[in-house]
Amino acid sequence: MRVNVLFFGILKDITGRAEDTVELPAGTTVADLFESYFQRFETLRDKRSSILFARNREFAPPDTTLTDNDEVAFLPPVSGGSVPALPEAEGHVFAIVRDAIDSRQLVKALQRPEDGAVVVFDGVVRNNTKGRATTHLEYECYEQMALPQMARIGREIAAQFAIGRIGMVHRLGRLEIGEASVVVVATAPHRKPAFDAALEGINRLKREVPIWKKEFFADGAVWVDGEWDEKLLATSSLRAPL
Repeated sequence: MRVNVLFFGILKDITGRAEDTVELPAGTTVADLFESYFQRFETLRDKRSSILFARNREFAPPDTTLTDNDEVAFLPPVSGGSVPALPEAEGHVFAIVRDAIDSRQLVKALQRPEDGAVVVFDGVVRNNTKGRATTHLEYECYEQMALPQMARIGREIAAQFAIGRIGMVHRLGRLEIGEASVVVVATAPHRKPAFDAALEGINRLKREVPIWKKEFFADGAVWVDGEWDEKLLATSSLRAPL
């Protein structure tokens, strides 16, 4: 059987590829597939405890048996062309873009007449990391998986807090200092749930959505170390084999 394999973030640098196609015998599991790669790329062993797997754009445990034409992604910890916005009947907005994010237009799309509070979080590119001057950033993501994950998080937040609507937009590609990489907007009749929802939105987006950040300096570049949400890592069956 034939399986398509995707690599993201630092894993792409380690393997020297973003995508691979392999022929596998029947009965091969995700864990078997991963084992074959870290036998070829020794550095993967140092990353294996923090890597999660996805099969056909859904998180999957390592004992998942693969079938012909499956798509498997190896996902390092998240750090935090356009993909169309995912339509929401409730009026929420979730999108991944490659152009500048217009937070005013996002607010206009979300705000209802009964909303007395609009909270906007803009995550912008700063000019340094721990005193080391940053020239620019680059973001990449597992696009087909990231957008549904954003929508799931947004719907859960809308059910958790007394808000009207929520919007989450993340930008990909190269970003210069001062540009917004992510915008989260929450609208509500009252201010507290709007603040709470916006904070929960950015926190969960940074820990649960497969988006990775590379930081560039005058003397080099590094993938920013991220962290998966504890709910994912607490389930040991979702971890890479040790």
